[in-house]
Amino acid sequence: MIMFPNAKINIGLNVLSKREDGYHDLETIFYPIGLKDALEVVESEHLMFTSSGLDIPGDPMNNLCLKAYHLLSKNHKLPPVHIHLHKHIPIGAGLGGGSSDASFFIKLMNDKFELGLEISKMEGYASQLGSDCAFFVQNKPAIAFGKGDELQNIEIDLSGFYMVLVMPHVQVSTAEAYRGVIPRATSNPLVDLIKLPIEEWKIFIKNDFEVSVFDQYPIIGDIKSKLYQSGALYASMSGSGSSVFGIFKEKIQLPEMEKDSQVFYGV
Repeated sequence: MIMFPNAKINIGLNVLSKREDGYHDLETIFYPIGLKDALEVVESEHLMFTSSGLDIPGDPMNNLCLKAYHLLSKNHKLPPVHIHLHKHIPIGAGLGGGSSDASFFIKLMNDKFELGLEISKMEGYASQLGSDCAFFVQNKPAIAFGKGDELQNIEIDLSGFYMVLVMPHVQVSTAEAYRGVIPRATSNPLVDLIKLPIEEWKIFIKNDFEVSVFDQYPIIGDIKSKLYQSGALYASMSGSGSSVFGIFKEKIQLPEMEKDSQVFYGV
């Protein structure tokens, strides 16, 4: 069985406060997009994980799909499987690719082996693997609170617009991004700001990571500027970076950006 885990972008990201558990309380909007990995699971004599496409750094045995398998196996009798992941979503780009792979793996196993897991149960498993993993279970636009694991569905539809996602060959670690942020409360919650005309988002909707990340990686800030120069109604870094997206009124091609970055067109 095969599934295609998709990426997400963050529309706005406010880091509100530091928590006692070492994490941060934040507020952001997750929006699913069409950039996808490919995930295949077949029964096997032994539990195996292989990958292709983009290089996945670190020990393959620590991959979130394998962690999800072991998590599910605590409560369900699972046969050994061969997991193959074709990686297309860049790593360290703020697109949630690894989290999406883990959540889609849970959904795939639920379907393939008829585990009978309800959505809330799958979200519970996913949230143990990463703060934003649970989002990809329902995979619908949502506003996220807490560590990013408290989700509330939100009505937002960008299908009438055109998106350009620019992914430079730079990885920004989440820990690195948080070190440059000063948490602060906001008087304008995203749930209200997102209702503004999209042309006004650039005035009011911010990503708190941008200042420090742009300072460390000027190329990322340059991409945002170029997207606005090319006519974007709204442009922002996604999550903790390094990818930057622009939302346009009409279809556009930016071949100059394709020379130094991976570029995804669409919504």
